[in-house]
Amino acid sequence: GLALLGLDEQVTLFTASDFSRTLSSNGSGSDHAWGGHQLALGGAVRGKTIYGQYPPTFLGNDLDIGRGRIIPSISVDLYFAELALWLGVAKSDLPLVLPNIDRFYDPNVDLNRSRGLQGIFRTLFR
Repeated sequence: GLALLGLDEQVTLFTASDFSRTLSSNGSGSDHAWGGHQLALGGAVRGKTIYGQYPPTFLGNDLDIGRGRIIPSISVDLYFAELALWLGVAKSDLPLVLPNIDRFYDPNVDLNRSRGLQGIFRTLFR
């Protein structure tokens, strides 16, 4: 496999989806929502950790903005930013790669610590 080739620390799989659904029905199905799950796999991923906040209940909690539309506690842009930094993108170039990153990320604050990610990807190219 990749470990035999010495590439296991250089290959990362990352998934994200914008196809979230409400947790309650609108009478004929469910509607678009916001919260979701991302997966990061690979030798450079600090695994065995769930990042973000799981809602205490499915409906009627502080993260529910109505009918089970859950607001994510960590923006997917922050995961993408961590991946971009790992791939060698400079912090100053993150707004070029991720146009909305300024809404979630302060370049003067350590990205990992400020959002609880605590180094989801091991430092390789930084």
